[in-house]
Amino acid sequence: MTTPIAADGATSRYSRRFGLPVATALVMGNIIGGGIFLLPASVAPFGTISLAAFGVLTLGAIALALVFGRLAGRHPQTGGPYVYARAAFGDFAGFLAAWSYWITTWVSNAALAVAAVGYLDILLPLGSAWSACLAALLIQWLPALANLAGTRYVGAVQLVATVLKFAPLLLVAVGGLFFFDPANLGPFLAEGESPLGAVSAAAAILLFSYLGVESAAVSAGEVRDPRRNVGRATVLGTLGAAVVYLLATLAVFGLVAHDELVTSQAPFSAAVDAMFGGTWGGAAVACAALVSMTGALNGWTLLSAQTPYAAARDGLFPQVFAVKRRGVPVAGVLVTVVLASALTVYNFTAGPAGVFEVLVLVTTFTATVPYLLSAAAQLYFLASGQHDRVRRGRLFRDALLAGAAFAFSMWLVAGSGYAAVYQGVLFLFAGVPVYAVMAARRRRTATGQPAAVPAPGGEPVPAHEPVPASGPVPDPNPVPDPDPVREPAGR
Repeated sequence: MTTPIAADGATSRYSRRFGLPVATALVMGNIIGGGIFLLPASVAPFGTISLAAFGVLTLGAIALALVFGRLAGRHPQTGGPYVYARAAFGDFAGFLAAWSYWITTWVSNAALAVAAVGYLDILLPLGSAWSACLAALLIQWLPALANLAGTRYVGAVQLVATVLKFAPLLLVAVGGLFFFDPANLGPFLAEGESPLGAVSAAAAILLFSYLGVESAAVSAGEVRDPRRNVGRATVLGTLGAAVVYLLATLAVFGLVAHDELVTSQAPFSAAVDAMFGGTWGGAAVACAALVSMTGALNGWTLLSAQTPYAAARDGLFPQVFAVKRRGVPVAGVLVTVVLASALTVYNFTAGPAGVFEVLVLVTTFTATVPYLLSAAAQLYFLASGQHDRVRRGRLFRDALLAGAAFAFSMWLVAGSGYAAVYQGVLFLFAGVPVYAVMAARRRRTATGQPAAVPAPGGEPVPAHEPVPASGPVPDPNPVPDPDPVREPAGR
């Protein structure tokens, strides 16, 4: 058993660093969350060409996973895309990455809660929109309370939820292929759609099911031996999720008639009912879906607090986000769940029709901002000749992966649609005044800053040396290249 260590290095009985299995479970648990249980119905209107979108998206997600693994090996600190963007391009780019990623997490939590209500309605008919809204709020607050109990409980819940969710997914992904009926597939391409437009639009929605590929990188400060385990957990978790996704989506398309699938609120339950008849199988899958979504919300709630925590330690977010209790940034958890709850209430009062798709497309845009900045940071490190950050023996391969990840992210922005980009830009620009205030405060306190800033009632937050308002930030932990030609064993 390892000694419990808090993210900032302080020992705590409530926190524990994750090993490779839990880090992989965190990636898979965040990727395979509520998205897969509802997205087959969301992309069915585009036709079976959306399966091709899943294939393209999988390749892009793996490229992103490899880029995050490379970056985490050089910057094994909590914060993920924020750390990489700030190290390459300075404070403002780091803030934009942190702000947009934070928006992604709490909007995603609202979308997951909306998706969970569709399966809960199978087990417990909710009747009214207000009952569904209250249920969605309860589903969000339970994981938040688990996070407030400490990171050791987050890891335990995540591991159990990841194991339990695989039973119904594998049942449909593998067993469903024996009941596959090609007549259920529907048209290959929806009428009036171009092939490229349909693939791009379907991929923009499907990206929601791959959000979480950066989970281990964002929580690198809580992972044991992050230079080694973050990259491995990211790739293993993404590959495992991709296999389950592709098989399960294909099986659902072949089990549920197309006309029924496009209007289904619980497509996996409908698929199991089609396999075995009756409704008992669908009810069992609904239980597993709720477990899966609760586990995903558990992991996303942790991630929603980690990026603001890292930015607050550098003076780019309000200092309240850097206060930790029980190894958890309390303000980040609470503010995230409150904002997600407010968004959930707003969408239910405005009318539940299409709520999930709208929220998914907004998160598609906001998620691509830190993805684009991370890929650009990798390209910057590769092109700038920083030998302490780049292994020359694999320069071409890393450049190819970073370029593919950047192009893939740009394609997703184009496919998310004008409305999603418009709403996402409004969310993004709302953070500019926050950065202006925080940058001005850092400038005023740039001289005579004390060695440590105590956080009232919480753990002390180490003060940092003043960082220039723009320009690349030096890596605090440069990794020398042990061998510029020969690859290390096991990588």
